[in-house]
Amino acid sequence: MSSTHAATLPKQPPRRPPHRDGGRRFLLLAGGYWNCARKWQVRGTVLALALLTMAQVGLAIWVSYWNRDLFDALEERALSELMKLVGVFVLIFALTMGVTALHMHVKRRLQLDWRRWLTDLLLEHWLAHGHLYRLQFTAGEHDNPDGRIAEDIRIATDVAVSLAHSLLFALLILGSFIDILLRVSGSAPLPGTSIAVHGYMVLAAFLYAGVGAALGLMLGRPLIRATNRLQTVEANLRFGLARAREHAEPIAMMHGEPHERREAARLFDDVGRGWNRQTLAYLGIVSFSTGYGTLLPVFPILIAAPQYIAGAMTLGVLMQAAQAFQRLTTALSWPIDNLGELARCRASIDRVASLYEDMLALERAEARSRGRERIAVCSSPHPELELRQLRLQTPSGEILLDDFDLRVRRGERVLICGDPAVTVSLFKAVAGLWPWGSGEVRLPLGRDLMFVPRQPFLPAGSLRMVLSYPDDADRHADAVLERALECAGIAWLAPKLDTQEDWGRELPLRIQQRLGVARVFLHQPGWIFIEEATDALAPKEEVDTLELLHHELPSSTLLVISRRARQNHFFERRLLLQRPRPGLQPPTAPAARPETPSLPEA
Repeated sequence: MSSTHAATLPKQPPRRPPHRDGGRRFLLLAGGYWNCARKWQVRGTVLALALLTMAQVGLAIWVSYWNRDLFDALEERALSELMKLVGVFVLIFALTMGVTALHMHVKRRLQLDWRRWLTDLLLEHWLAHGHLYRLQFTAGEHDNPDGRIAEDIRIATDVAVSLAHSLLFALLILGSFIDILLRVSGSAPLPGTSIAVHGYMVLAAFLYAGVGAALGLMLGRPLIRATNRLQTVEANLRFGLARAREHAEPIAMMHGEPHERREAARLFDDVGRGWNRQTLAYLGIVSFSTGYGTLLPVFPILIAAPQYIAGAMTLGVLMQAAQAFQRLTTALSWPIDNLGELARCRASIDRVASLYEDMLALERAEARSRGRERIAVCSSPHPELELRQLRLQTPSGEILLDDFDLRVRRGERVLICGDPAVTVSLFKAVAGLWPWGSGEVRLPLGRDLMFVPRQPFLPAGSLRMVLSYPDDADRHADAVLERALECAGIAWLAPKLDTQEDWGRELPLRIQQRLGVARVFLHQPGWIFIEEATDALAPKEEVDTLELLHHELPSSTLLVISRRARQNHFFERRLLLQRPRPGLQPPTAPAARPETPSLPEA
């Protein structure tokens, strides 16, 4: 990172405590999906999923009665009845396969559609009005927003739909198999008394599941916190490695690999600590769940065996009772069985909800601050750029520039130099990215503006796409693209217009800067703002580029931020901007005097 950029980065804002009601907020997001523009399609899909879940429960009940008839037939050695049951099983088998496949298709379709809707919703706020830039200076828990949008939304929607389906299935099973177990278990006396307890196996199932749930929740309580922490440090590791990849060239040139290895090792140590915390949290719950699950098939047979031995039950009824007991306790154990998924889903829900809430808070703050201690960006009725009583501040309140007035008319060429923190902040304020301060930025009529940063953004794809950005790649004819490359001094790239590359990594900075200038020749804006976007060029190349801009775009206004004096002869005005000092008057730019070759300072 250049010293110019480093100087303008303010300290990170303090973080707010994480949202405690992220689950409720996420339900509001789910409510938005339920009531979106495609609400009837969404509701139809949810209804289809619920009906298919009911079909799965109906098949499970049918299997329960089929098992009862099977064991009764085996006990009676009835071969003809056994053959009939084989035919019924073939039908159950076919229906189960069909319902399961259709259910999976509908469920995955719902998961993807909800994820797409929620992703679009967050991207609509994040990739609008400079929020992806301003959000980094906003207090709150929204680190790694790209990871939250790409990964946490996926986890939240996938797991939420799966959990909702399994919960509905468990509730339906609970209601169905309580009735079955009440009818088949009969009555049994309390030990040592003559009091008969009707449906004692239902009470035993609730007691078994209740004890299991209480112990499981107690042992699994640390899991949510451990999972949330682990997902955060995993995201930090991914971000750190991605950042090293994006800045591979400067890291290699500065031999910064040892530092990056140490930083990656530190991030992985955080992952290791988070992993170990989650492992400890899992240890108790997994050990308990294993014992709980091992005892489950045996326990109902043991408590029903006395009835079978006494002749009150057939073998089929015994097996049906045991199966109903297992189904019932499994349904009652749904919170324990899904504790890990609940923790993972809750952690992602909190991260998604926190990001969404912080973006809404940013938008509300922007709306409240319009006209109050914020830089107002508006349109001018005239073809000129006007800055009125502009004050630039850092997010922490430090004054960079105070009471600054400037008027630039169409066709002027202005050089802006001085303190990098001031000049680059001014560049961002005119672009609408720097709201900290006060005053007005009046953009010229029509807002035919183009901002050229020091290092242009080069999306991965064809050179045609890179050069046309942000327009569509097929908007400009080949001849127009080739002419833009020629004017920028990189005509040798013309044969590669349809070559797919990661151009930000393949090209050195000076060629990247020429591509940024080529975009200017391509789009031909009326107002051009350049932030040190030619400083990687040789002195003669830089002067030739600026002169060619004036020749090709003679009526365009050019404002250039630079720390060099070698292009002074090209400009009509030179603005020297410094931070205000005690006892000194704030700088004010004079009116343009194009006839004056001595470059008046302001």
